Formats: sequence, structure tokens, C-alpha cells
Amino acid sequence: SGADSRTRPRNAHRRGPDRGDACLSRFHNTVSRRKEEFRPLVDGEVRLYTCGPTVYDFAHIGNFRAYVWEDLLRRYLKASGYRVTQVMNITDVDDKTIRGAREAGTSLEEFTGRYIEAFFEDLDALGIERAEHCPRATRHVPEMVALIERLRERGHAYESKGSYYFRLDSFPTYGRLARLDREGMIENFRVDSDEYEKSDVRDFVLWKARKDGEPFWETPLGPGRPGWHVECSAMSMKYLGESFDIHTGGADNVFPHHENEIAQSEAATGKRFVRTWMHCAHLVVNGEKM
Repeated sequence: SGADSRTRPRNAHRRGPDRGDACLSRFHNTVSRRKEEFRPLVDGEVRLYTCGPTVYDFAHIGNFRAYVWEDLLRRYLKASGYRVTQVMNITDVDDKTIRGAREAGTSLEEFTGRYIEAFFEDLDALGIERAEHCPRATRHVPEMVALIERLRERGHAYESKGSYYFRLDSFPTYGRLARLDREGMIENFRVDSDEYEKSDVRDFVLWKARKDGEPFWETPLGPGRPGWHVECSAMSMKYLGESFDIHTGGADNVFPHHENEIAQSEAATGKRFVRTWMHCAHLVVNGEKM
């Protein structure tokens, strides 16, 4: 993570950081690709969002490498005297979970439920502290719909055949986190899948029109379900506010997931979404990425 302790008075963690204190920490910010002094938006408080599991299977040691790293960051911040509010999302509706439920012949809730239960059992076995909030995507669809409606009203989203897409050319700073080549981006194409190749930079889906055999919600947008990317923006802003301190995840989340989060969040609010982005590398076993 690139967290550095600086010299501070003994037992400084007991009284908490004050405005007059020297900065206690420096973190590697993915946006700048360098270590920066960390100062939260609110003195003495840190609002932290950590990407949680997509519950289509049991989590493996490669996944838990990230969760242990995030737990270490959380504990470090608390030991430094900050009051931490952490949100870890549970993605229980996306292409993978729907496909898994269909193949298992069960409802989406029943299919994901067993993996959610196992995930929390594994967190406890590893001694990982529970986040203050662990919202499930299926329980926050109204917030996602409201976010998409804000984007549509501001000209950043449009409808096509019952689905809604984010208009990339309406957000000039898209690609800043991943350092993408905007001139090489393809315009006027739409991506419906939740994941896509790094060379395939197109308008991405916010809301997917109802399809036979898939779960759906009746909403002002029409019947359908949310895309993966909009879930994290809606849930993070619900519990942490429209701007917050730290967002973490694996290196593979930088693009497209986190890049899309920034675009849809900042386009909707006009505010800086996250101050510090932190990403951990993959666990490599026998020369292969887990």
C-alpha cells in the first residue's frame, strides 16, 4: 500500500490527529503514481470504501490477499487515531452471479446467499475486522436508479432499447486513473457486458433492459437491472457521501471498474469523488496470477 509511519509522540494514537499535527501518513495514490501526504476531508475521521466480493463462488487466497491488505490499512488508520467508517460492498447481481444461479437452477438470492455466508466465515477465520457497512447491491437498486436519473438529466446518460449508457465523450477527464489514450478511444459504440478488454473503451452500460430468464426490477427507468459499475458509486455515496477519503481495490479494478466509477460519480455530482485511490497487486502462485 505504501503506508509510511512518521516520527510522532509516544501514545499519539490515543489522542487522535489534530490539525496542528505533522501529517502522520503518506500513501501511494494511483492517480498520481506517487506517495502523497494523507489528510482526510474531516479532521480525525477517515471514510474508506473497499471493493468487496462478487459472490458467484467461494473466495480464494488471491481474493483474500486484497482483503487482508485492506484490513491492515484499516487497522493502521485506527492505530493512528482516526475514526474509520468503512464500506465493503457485496456484489450479488451481475453477469456472473446470474449465470451461476441459472446453471445451479436456483434463485439469485439463494445462490448468492451461500457464498455470502461463507465469505463472512472466512473473514472471521482470518481475523479480518468487519466493515461498518456491507451493503448488498440487490438491496440498493433505488439508489442506483436515482443516480442514473441524475446522469440522464445532466446529459451524461442516454437510453437505447430499454438500456441506459454513460456517454464517454461527455466526461473529458475519463481515463485519468488508468492513464488511457483518449484519442484512441472508440466512440459511438456501446458495451453491455460488465467486463471488457482494455482496448475496448466505449460507452458503458448503467442499466440493462429486462431479458428473459434474468432477474429484474420495475423502476422509472423501465424493467431491468443495474450494471456492475453503477452499484459501487451508488452504495459508496449513500454511506460515505459524494466525496470521501480512500477507495481501494485490486490492480485489475483500475480499468474499467474504477475508471467508470469516477466518471459516473463526478458527472452526477460535479464533485471530486475520491481523494486517494489505492490498489494492491495480485497474489502470484507458481508463476500464475490468482
